[in-house]
Amino acid sequence: MQREKLKCKNLHEYMRSLSPAILDKLYNHPATCLAVFRELPALAQNYVMRLLFVDQPLPQAAVAFWVKKDNQRDHDDCMSILMGLRLWHCQQLPGGLQGLVLNPIFKENLRIALLGGGKPWADDTSQLGPDKHARDIPSLDKYAMERWELLAVLSLQVVLHFMVGSPSAAVSQDLAQLLIQAGLMKSEGSEAPCITSAGFQFLLLDTASQLWYFMLQYLHTAESRSMVLVEILSFVFQLSFSTLGKDYSVEGMNDSLLTFLQHLREFGLVFQRKRKSRRFYPTRLAINLASGVTGSSVDVHRQGYIIVETNYRIYAYTDSELQLALIALFSEMLYRFPNMVVAQLSRDSVQQSIANGITAEQIIHFLRTRAHSVMMKGNPVLPPTITDQIRLWELERDRLQFTEGVLYNQFLSQVDFELLRNYARDLGVLVWENPTKRLMVVTPGGHPDVKRFWKRQKHS
Repeated sequence: MQREKLKCKNLHEYMRSLSPAILDKLYNHPATCLAVFRELPALAQNYVMRLLFVDQPLPQAAVAFWVKKDNQRDHDDCMSILMGLRLWHCQQLPGGLQGLVLNPIFKENLRIALLGGGKPWADDTSQLGPDKHARDIPSLDKYAMERWELLAVLSLQVVLHFMVGSPSAAVSQDLAQLLIQAGLMKSEGSEAPCITSAGFQFLLLDTASQLWYFMLQYLHTAESRSMVLVEILSFVFQLSFSTLGKDYSVEGMNDSLLTFLQHLREFGLVFQRKRKSRRFYPTRLAINLASGVTGSSVDVHRQGYIIVETNYRIYAYTDSELQLALIALFSEMLYRFPNMVVAQLSRDSVQQSIANGITAEQIIHFLRTRAHSVMMKGNPVLPPTITDQIRLWELERDRLQFTEGVLYNQFLSQVDFELLRNYARDLGVLVWENPTKRLMVVTPGGHPDVKRFWKRQKHS
């Protein structure tokens, strides 16, 4: 039984999906060039630096000698990345040989980013004077966590409210549409939106993965919102080089960027006290966004709070309705105390979550990444009996394959059974047979033909 798996692209995968024209426009911004360079593999960074101050193309054969034969695969991977990002261009050398040269636009702006110069990436706020409502780093982290959980996860409460026992949260039409476009929810006709398999998987992702996946969907709809993709992407890259706890001015932003800033404010990526405030504070989410889905520092979840015992009991030291709803996705709630709940992993609860599209590895990852500090001292963090059993429950469910069919039984003789079975088999609609008990199952599509054949045989 196949289940759709939620996939999150990283920064480079997304950049490679853009058209060459958009990439070249993006490389006109030093912040973009530095962000792309920062996320390159170490070997690819070495290749870029070797060509950063070389104006003449180098023969491809010479570049191939930069690594030993044992590392040829790493070399090929780096070449694929650099070509896909249009950082390297092929250029023919005198004599017909193929040479490689660094993208001139990227090269110029990366030099600016590394050596200084160019225009400031953000307007100075000194002219605004000291901020009477300044935010420190802990308050920004708290704000980012609350906003993101409210928007990106609790917005799905429209279908998860029964799990947490609270009224369905109101979801704006714009947000609901974005969730549907992201594949996290679906809406059929006049029925209320419901969560999809991808939506269940989304809930168990870490904050960084959730954020990047959600932001990708937003970027895909940027042009339909009358926004310039290059402009907002460049702004995202600039935010990734901001200083946490420092305020920045909105002076010089056009209407499109100001609208985007308000959306970032709703996502928890920036703090702005009022919509018309002249300054904003980037949060940790925004600063780490351009690093894709691998950066652990983006995760603003609370400190590890889950203890898993070998008797399949889960002890969660939290009073967050959100965290309780997530645990309830794959376990049975037993007891609830102030600041702690007790849940039980069971065959039925795990297989029900698997039926909803969550995989065993996602459950294990969720428990491991939110493990209490006491469990983090162990090696492995989770008891092997627990992880092995969760995987076995998944395999046990995957052994079953469900196929619709029509059952034929109560044949008066073995001859009648074999006659009809052979006809169904020749048509290719026979699903299953049991000659001893004179039972057979045919596909719903083949049932009318088999039925007509049987009626003709009985009348003849």
